[in-house]
Amino acid sequence: MTGALATDAVTVGYDDHPVVDDVTLRLSPGDGLALVGSNGSGKSTLLRTLVGLLPPLAGRVHLDGRVGYLGQDHAHGFVLPLRALDVVRMGRFARLGLIRRLRAADHRAVADAMARMGCAEFAQQPMRHLSGGQRQRVRLAQALATEADILVLDEPTAAIDAAGREQYLAVVAEERARGAIVVSATHDIGEAARCGQVLLLANRVVASGPPEDVLTPEHLLAAFGIALTKVDSFLVATEEPHRHER
Repeated sequence: MTGALATDAVTVGYDDHPVVDDVTLRLSPGDGLALVGSNGSGKSTLLRTLVGLLPPLAGRVHLDGRVGYLGQDHAHGFVLPLRALDVVRMGRFARLGLIRRLRAADHRAVADAMARMGCAEFAQQPMRHLSGGQRQRVRLAQALATEADILVLDEPTAAIDAAGREQYLAVVAEERARGAIVVSATHDIGEAARCGQVLLLANRVVASGPPEDVLTPEHLLAAFGIALTKVDSFLVATEEPHRHER
């Protein structure tokens, strides 16, 4: 694969109001990057800027390759009687042009994506009848069906149970093994620790680099106001006193 993603001193935000500034990234085929931060820290804004839904306020974004994007779920978007299968098929539309007639390769990609995310059994069910976790599996399958060079995923494990989260993490490992770049926003420190790189955000770049260098008690304290420290076999949370909430 030939996918690449890079940013040069990018500032992201809305209507000339910066949310995060000076973000510089370099990602090559097979790389994984986790964006970690609390709600409102700039994760979603950065992802939307990376895929071109928002223009950068400063700096440049460079994407080379086909992009699959998973935004955050909005249940009100399922007013139409779309089946799970219909939603996953939408992941192939960018490849089909105006005619949008699925070919054998498209059907195979859709079936494979649904099987990998464990949603083939409810393929014929309307999306509005599915649980939140089931809908998220379908939306992840849609992203996988793109067979993209770069996957950009916003809170991909939201509403998914522990078994589904492990299934997702296994799929991410497979995607990176085939050469895809995977960028995901998450609150889950354990999930982020399994990525090659981590960008810790708190309306600024708190730290960037390998998980072992970024996910330290000091950096987590700066980003969240809490730190996780391992004591024997337990993770102990400590809070910073008198921290102002954002």
